Amino acid sequence: MTFTDMLWQIVDTIIATFRDVLPIAAILFGFQFAVIRKPLPNLGKVLMGFFWVLIGLSLFLIGLEWALFPLGRLMAQQLTDPAFITGVEDAALLTEALKNVNWMDYSWVYIFAFLIGFATTIAEPSLIAVAIKANEVSGGAIGIWGLRLSVALGVAVGISLGCYRIVVGDPIQWYIMAGYVIVVIQTFFAPKLIIPLAYDSGGVTTSTVTVPLVAALGLGLAETVPGRNPLIDGFGLIAFASLFPIISVMAYAQISEALAKRSKKQMKLQHK
Repeated sequence: MTFTDMLWQIVDTIIATFRDVLPIAAILFGFQFAVIRKPLPNLGKVLMGFFWVLIGLSLFLIGLEWALFPLGRLMAQQLTDPAFITGVEDAALLTEALKNVNWMDYSWVYIFAFLIGFATTIAEPSLIAVAIKANEVSGGAIGIWGLRLSVALGVAVGISLGCYRIVVGDPIQWYIMAGYVIVVIQTFFAPKLIIPLAYDSGGVTTSTVTVPLVAALGLGLAETVPGRNPLIDGFGLIAFASLFPIISVMAYAQISEALAKRSKKQMKLQHK
C-alpha cells in the first residue's frame, strides 16, 4: 500500500464515519431545536465534541482495519491449521493424523480464545462508556474495573466454550438454553442493583473490536475441523460472548454482596 493509497483510505473512512454519525447528530439536534425548542448550552463545545468523535472513530476503524483484523485472521488460521494441531508436516501423513485428533488437541485454540476474548472486551469502547456511567449513577457502588473485568471474564469463558462446541460438534441450542436457565436462576438471587446492568453488559460486548476477531476465529476453526460446516458451526460464538457476561456480572455482584455481609458479620462479632 502506497502513501497515497493510505491517505485516500483515511479520507474514505472519515467520510463514511461522518455519514454514520450524521443521523445521530440530526436526531439529537432536531429534537433539541424542533421538539424541546430550547437553545443548546455550550453549543461550541458540543460541536467540537462531535468533531473529535468523528476523528476518533475514524482513526479507531483505520487501526482495526490495518492492524487488528489482519492479525486476528492470521492467528485464527495458524492456530487452526491441521499441521499445527497434529504436529505433522508431511502432507501424506496429515490425513491419517487428523483421524486421531480429539478435542484436547485444540488446547491452544481454547487458550487463545480465552485471552483474545478477555483482551478485546477490556478494550471495548462501549463497555468502558457503560462502566463509567454505571459508576457515576451508582455513586461508586459499581466499580469501573470490577464491571469491566467481570464482563471480560464472561466473554473469555464464553468464547472458549464456544470453540469447544465447534470442535466436538455439539448442537448450539443446548448450550444457549442451559446458559439462560442459569441466568434466570441468578436473576432471582442477584442484587437488584446489578440485574439490568448485567443484561445490558451482554450487549455491549458485541461491538467493533470483539465481533470481527471472534467471527474470524469461529469460521477458521469450523473450516479446519473435519466434519464441520462453516455456515452451521462457524457462527454462534457471538451468542456465547453475549450470554456469559450476564452470568459473570451477576456472579460478581453476588460474590461481592456475600463478602460484604461476611465482613459486616465479622465486625459485629469483634465489637461484641
